Amino acid sequence: MSATLETDEHKALRAAVAQLGRRYGREYLTKAVAEGRHPGELWAEAAKLGYLGVNLPEEYGGGGGGITELAIVLEELGAAGCPLLMMVVSPAICGTVIARFGTEEQKRTWLPGIADGSRTMAFGITEPDAGSNSHRITTTARRDGTDWVLSGRKVFISGVDIADATLVVARTETVPDKEGHTGRLKPCLFVVPRDAEGFQRHGIDMELQAPEKQFELVLDDVRLPADALVGDEDAGLLQLFAGLNPERIMTAAFAIGMGRYALARAVGYAKDRTVWQAPIGAHQAIAHPLAQSHIELELACLMTQKAAHLYDTGDDIGAGEAANMAKYAAAEACVKAVDQAVHTLGGNGLTREYGLASLITASRVARIAPVSREMILNFVSHQTLGLPKSY
Repeated sequence: MSATLETDEHKALRAAVAQLGRRYGREYLTKAVAEGRHPGELWAEAAKLGYLGVNLPEEYGGGGGGITELAIVLEELGAAGCPLLMMVVSPAICGTVIARFGTEEQKRTWLPGIADGSRTMAFGITEPDAGSNSHRITTTARRDGTDWVLSGRKVFISGVDIADATLVVARTETVPDKEGHTGRLKPCLFVVPRDAEGFQRHGIDMELQAPEKQFELVLDDVRLPADALVGDEDAGLLQLFAGLNPERIMTAAFAIGMGRYALARAVGYAKDRTVWQAPIGAHQAIAHPLAQSHIELELACLMTQKAAHLYDTGDDIGAGEAANMAKYAAAEACVKAVDQAVHTLGGNGLTREYGLASLITASRVARIAPVSREMILNFVSHQTLGLPKSY
């Protein structure tokens, strides 16, 4: 991926991470999936090299960079065929929220471990009945003396089995409207240790082939001390979107990396596969769709760089718009690149040997999570274009 808008340091980071990714590659990740384990070796080496915590403050063991640098790491690992999904969750969402809004004790407790990979944190926001409507979150947090008591359910929460804790989004105030619907969202974030009493997890059987498993969580009157609350009880959406905007940017990077991997496999095949005395890549019916995919991935990369830059420079509103656009563009580009790559290989594209068929399912994740493409179009319609809301 060309990086004309990136600094020399960013280009060097890309090259170094790409080299690491090539040493592991798609076969390594596929083997981890088959064995039902987390890609711990790659996670540990990436951490040792400082890549996992590159966005976190230096005084807490991080690299002092931002989401720009972390997105580069994830994209390059993805382009090598071995992306680490928990990078989206632990350092990008949870690490960012704690770094921006956590107490000094919370920062010292969590950030060094997140930065060096020795501790991970999951993120719990999605609920069975809320879908993309975070304003309908029903997980509640009520005060009981100095403690907090959390009750509710979450679904499609990644990596809870390997996480030391989960950063759970709950609401402390529910004001029903005249029709009895849940009122204005007042989200708060709580660190819930994995062994907290009443905190249960149940695996979700997924067709998706990934080393990171998905879970449904049940919080049955989980009692937490006062210092489990991250940030200000009254800060509301500001704190929540401090984590959600990096999530969208990182999802875009994840998708771009996957698209680049698939495209590279297809291009290599099109150069070597010969039919009728010429490589199939000489035919425009093969070459043009691959060129189009390359263009679309490059454009998505530019928007991702813009979103990361806006976020890292403190423009939360601008970053929100750009992060949604980047995630949308990257997801569409990724799906099309994977589809075209499989089609380029023909029957070979569906074999286990070439490893592209599993990406058909994986590539759709970016269209669905963490927010659907339709909700992004809603956001752009009324936030950017000023059109009336339909919901």
